[in-house]
Amino acid sequence: MGVSAHTGTSPMGGAVLILLYILIAAVPMIVASFLAVTHENAVYELGRNFALIGFMVLILQVFPASRLKWIERPFGLDIVLRFHRNMGIFALLLLLAHPLLLSAGLGSAGLLIGIKVPWYIWLGRLTLVLLLANVLLSTYQTSLKFRFEKWRAVHDILSPLILVFAFVHSFTAGQDLRNPFLQGVWAAALLAAVVLFVYHRIVRPMILKSHPYRVIEVRPEASDVWTIKLAPPEGRKIEEYLPGQFHFITFYRDRSLPVEEHHWTISSPPSQGEYVSSTIKALGDFTSTMGETKTGDVAAVHGAFGRFSYLFHPEERDLVFVAGGIGITPLMSMIRYMHDVRDARNVVLFYGNQKEDQIVFRDELSNIESEGYPSLKVVHVISSPEKEWTGETGYVDREKIRKHCGDNLQGKAFYLCGPAGMLEAVASALKGMGVADRQIRTEIFSFLD
Repeated sequence: MGVSAHTGTSPMGGAVLILLYILIAAVPMIVASFLAVTHENAVYELGRNFALIGFMVLILQVFPASRLKWIERPFGLDIVLRFHRNMGIFALLLLLAHPLLLSAGLGSAGLLIGIKVPWYIWLGRLTLVLLLANVLLSTYQTSLKFRFEKWRAVHDILSPLILVFAFVHSFTAGQDLRNPFLQGVWAAALLAAVVLFVYHRIVRPMILKSHPYRVIEVRPEASDVWTIKLAPPEGRKIEEYLPGQFHFITFYRDRSLPVEEHHWTISSPPSQGEYVSSTIKALGDFTSTMGETKTGDVAAVHGAFGRFSYLFHPEERDLVFVAGGIGITPLMSMIRYMHDVRDARNVVLFYGNQKEDQIVFRDELSNIESEGYPSLKVVHVISSPEKEWTGETGYVDREKIRKHCGDNLQGKAFYLCGPAGMLEAVASALKGMGVADRQIRTEIFSFLD
């Protein structure tokens, strides 16, 4: 299976997308100014422009959230979705400022607190309340202990409602939209957002479900950890991916087991073309059911995504991998791929776990280490060891990095994947040792942290 389709960085492609985003967001304001649709009061004019930009940012929110590969590829899906969240906050601030500035420009608080106002003003107020609720739920979903699936269901209801309500309010109340051209821009923008939303949330899942992958093996790897191997539909090839990337899987297993979509790292190497696998640890209600998955079950698979792969940086020859727990999976995919293609570059792997019996892929890592492809050195670090453990103990820290990598860390590239606390501690230790940010690459499993 080839891997060339997604290799290499795309700085120019990313820059073009950023410029295109800015241009589209500013189009209504530019057109309104060109058509001399202005107000003599500067504060009022600022409030109007905030609304024009804010609405277009809301429209554009659908695009980074829809997993379009031409948008994701230059940045990585984690960066794209964090941008999506932050731009939602930005749109909220613009649209909250909108009525405040209009009221200040008019010298009246009627828009803010008036009871006897037109229905479209009330609709605008409702839209702001829904947008505020949506942003707060998205920002604090983890802190509120709001389950991801419930949050997404609420998000999928509120988001289109907000867009439609904002459209109706602005189309009815906005003086700018008396111009036929701007009316066309407004309607086309809403239509594009609605079509893409329906494709992302309804049409594409139906297409993927109609051509499901088949479970061909469920293998226990360690305590509460399973590797699920999936074969593509008959007559089809596995979608191209790079070692270290991830995909989205929706299992359809009957037996009253839940049906939820989750993203998991691909633990198999792309050199293995017969199947694609993910190694999954029981970390919640849904993942605890992975052991009940059986051969013959089917799943919809969407991917691959992400830029956490050494193949995006082929010039790097001296690698240091740091994994915590199930964070070994993207690094294992890379090590397996190097082994399969006989890549002899240098790799030091620090693998931290709480207990020895939690080490995943232990025997395979030992075998690869002994074969020399890649030139691999595995350093297991156990934080709560039994008496008979003779390896490293505690956590991956500055002392252990210096011991196994030497004092000169220049020219080395560090790939970190694991719990957030571990990532922060290791990154901080590396920076304290003079390692530049550009040498450190991290993979975070959650999109909402």
